[in-house]
Amino acid sequence: MNRKYNSDQIEFVRSHIAGTSFKDLTDMFNQKFGMNLSVPAMVSLADRRGLHNGRDTKLNKGYEPTQFKKGHIPFNKGRKGVSYPGMKPTQFKKGHKPANWVPIGTERLSKDGYIEVKIADGKLNKNWKSKHVLIWESANGPVPKNHVVIFGDGNKGNFDPDNLILVSRQQLVRLNQKNLIQSDVNLTRTGIIIADIYNKIGERKKTRGGKS
Repeated sequence: MNRKYNSDQIEFVRSHIAGTSFKDLTDMFNQKFGMNLSVPAMVSLADRRGLHNGRDTKLNKGYEPTQFKKGHIPFNKGRKGVSYPGMKPTQFKKGHKPANWVPIGTERLSKDGYIEVKIADGKLNKNWKSKHVLIWESANGPVPKNHVVIFGDGNKGNFDPDNLILVSRQQLVRLNQKNLIQSDVNLTRTGIIIADIYNKIGERKKTRGGKS
């Protein structure tokens, strides 16, 4: 039986899912609403709402590429030169561009409200990258593993380099749990310090056998 969620809970998931693992998102959700939701239940909620975090593709079945089940035999097995729409690598002649092609540098708005920039003519969503990440990386280099770039004032349209802050995923979880991302970048920077304190307290409690 499907669990019923209210509008505040659904909006919370929609606002925090981008770039956040389902485990962290579930922890944040349970902390926020005092619930005991499981990770599979969170994945199910995201799938039903068409929400994707862009990371856990193996968990979020609504976002992973179509796969054949074990034992499935393709209809063209053993046949050469079969031509069918969308599958033949040489279907398009050299220089041909599909109708939905757009040039590198084109911007678009993602489902999660982030502006993305086309950076290559590659495959799938690897062609696109969040604009705020590109701006941060142009000044600082690649985003380190297990880190994300956030908007200091919470405004996804403010691309001032001073408004773009690098945080670890551990910090991000605590920032969201404690609602420490404010409408003022300086307050958010203070919130990061507070998040570090919470995380340090949590680590000490764990070493003593307690809970964070």
